[in-house]
Amino acid sequence: MSRAQFEDKLFGVLRWFVIAFLAVITLLPFYYMLLLSVKPIDALLLDPGSLWVSAKDFTLSTYRDVLKSTDDGGQGFLKFLLNSALVSIATVILTLLAAVPGAYAVSRLKFFGHRQVSALFLAVYLFPATLLAVPLFVIFAKMGLSSSLVGLAIVYVAQTVPVAIYMLKNYLVTIPPSIEEAAAIDGAGRLQTVRKVILPLALPSIMATGLYVFMIAWNEFLFALLFLAADPGKWTVSLGLAQLSNGVEVPKTILMAGSVVLTIPVVLLFFAAERMLTEGLTSGADKG
Repeated sequence: MSRAQFEDKLFGVLRWFVIAFLAVITLLPFYYMLLLSVKPIDALLLDPGSLWVSAKDFTLSTYRDVLKSTDDGGQGFLKFLLNSALVSIATVILTLLAAVPGAYAVSRLKFFGHRQVSALFLAVYLFPATLLAVPLFVIFAKMGLSSSLVGLAIVYVAQTVPVAIYMLKNYLVTIPPSIEEAAAIDGAGRLQTVRKVILPLALPSIMATGLYVFMIAWNEFLFALLFLAADPGKWTVSLGLAQLSNGVEVPKTILMAGSVVLTIPVVLLFFAAERMLTEGLTSGADKG
């Protein structure tokens, strides 16, 4: 056996060990969290280390308690999910509306300092969020937006636009300028070229950026706490989960059910977007 063949077989075996290891450390915590969320608290206290649940112990009452409104004795997570969805979707839409033309301008237009723009955008993340939290809260309080979902979405947009422009710009520079030149020869203006040529080609990157922005807005806690703490009716799901974790009287099974409720929408969105990303890349190749 030659050295190359030995290395191919060795790395082929090691690859599967690495995949199995990563799968275990990634899926096992989520599986255990899901397992605890469908157990009654009595069964959990009797055998907290069990990695399965019997048919007689299986229950969905924890999810009913989590999703029911506080008026009905629940934790009100259904309202929190709606608030988080509204803020996250609004953040994605507003971010992409600003980031797509901004990224195109940085990647295509020549202006003074265009090479340093990306570095300036990333410099925003050198400032810790805690440093910006208090000034932003004071400004939005004077504008009457300190306890509103609209104000929270605007704060998120201010945070996500720089990184979204940076991500999209890195993709747009890979699109050959000859494609735009061909569209210009056919009589298309710059806006028509962007809308009919650049956007379809950049769709996979736009979707990936939108998913990343959604995850940031969905999981963000600091600004949500600062802006919405005084109004529980406008809380996002991250604030609701923090309330559960700090509650001494709340069973850990309900806390795990809340964690699953927080995680599942992002997981489902990721898998849906993964398929759409593949379709977008394939359709782009077919057009080429």
